[in-house]
Amino acid sequence: MLDLKLPDMSGKDILRWIKKQALPCAIIIVTSHGSVNTAVKLMQQGADDFLEKPVSAERLKTTLTNQLEHIRLQHLVDDITTNFNRNTYHGFIGSSLPMQNVYRIIDAAAPSRATVFITGESGTGKEVCAEAIHNQSPRAQQAFIPLNCGAIPHDLMESEIFGHVKGAFTGASSERKGAAAQANGGTLFLDEICEMDLDLQKKLLRFIQTGRYQKVGGSREESVDIRFLCATNKDPLHEVAAGRFREDLYYRLHVVLLALPPLRERENDILTIATSFLKTYAQEEGKIFLQFSPAAEVVLRHYSWPGNVRQLQNVIRNIVVLHDGEEVSVTQLPPPLNETLSDKEIQSLTVPLHPTPIASPIECVGIATSGEELSIRSLEDVEREAIQHAIEFCNGNVLKAAVLLKVSPSTLYRKKQAWETGEA
Repeated sequence: MLDLKLPDMSGKDILRWIKKQALPCAIIIVTSHGSVNTAVKLMQQGADDFLEKPVSAERLKTTLTNQLEHIRLQHLVDDITTNFNRNTYHGFIGSSLPMQNVYRIIDAAAPSRATVFITGESGTGKEVCAEAIHNQSPRAQQAFIPLNCGAIPHDLMESEIFGHVKGAFTGASSERKGAAAQANGGTLFLDEICEMDLDLQKKLLRFIQTGRYQKVGGSREESVDIRFLCATNKDPLHEVAAGRFREDLYYRLHVVLLALPPLRERENDILTIATSFLKTYAQEEGKIFLQFSPAAEVVLRHYSWPGNVRQLQNVIRNIVVLHDGEEVSVTQLPPPLNETLSDKEIQSLTVPLHPTPIASPIECVGIATSGEELSIRSLEDVEREAIQHAIEFCNGNVLKAAVLLKVSPSTLYRKKQAWETGEA
């Protein structure tokens, strides 16, 4: 925190010295009311924020909290992007901060033998994550064996994991290697592990602890070298509390927790992934789709995506198969996306609107052109009036106003909230 009025030297000189030395710190200017313009100029020279005297405790806490959070996030992003840009990563598409954190955890966990417990909603890419860990690990050249514990009948699950000998049960006409033997030297991924039968969980716990197992119907123990990864779309602790998942197995597996974010929390990744799917499927189907209309982008970005990336993938394939053109319009979106807006709202987003005549640039900035004294309104006032006019024209619908203004809806919501709370 740097005051401008100091007894022995100027705060400006200290700011220049700090920047010249490249000291790793945020700089907050403290200034009296008459020096606000000076403080703004100093921010252009490298200061991060300013406080106006007298400084209130709440304003001080808010400023310090914001700067500390900014520094934390900046360090996180810097650590991740030191050597490369993470727009894609081992099958993942997306550069949002939540995904950058996922990539960082994979980088840190992959080289070890530690078990990784992947959690996330259905469709978030848990198997993609497990395969990324495998491919980033020293075992990348060995086998990656995925096993979905929720898709295999309970009475066959033990055989799927450990294999069986000939005659072990009805239909076992020959000896069979299980996933454990197939994954030897590599990685075994147990998806939806909370669906596993309790009796089998006990055998799995011993297998994880010792690396030894017996085939179903066999009498000889075999040993393997396996890296275990597991995943679930449920809350594992809730399953433990409900008695459906062994507590000792949970703590054996719960070494590194990796929580995949739902698609709705991945910011602009939605449009990046959708565009990638669009171009891929268009090439497969011999279509010419290249992009989404602004209205379609708004709907895609604000839909909740309960099925996450898997649902988005199916939606884009549906569009490409059933429609033609270079640009996906909002009317081409399948249910339930086309049900998020009424027919009237869809029409207003896709059909050119004819509001009141737009003022000339001279009128927009408020320059007097008659005998009045020449004056110019601030850009902030012009922007605020344009946004408020668009929202009023759309009957308070911020989503539609954002489409007409060709800006992100989050920008309008943020500015509108700032005006209403008096923070702007």
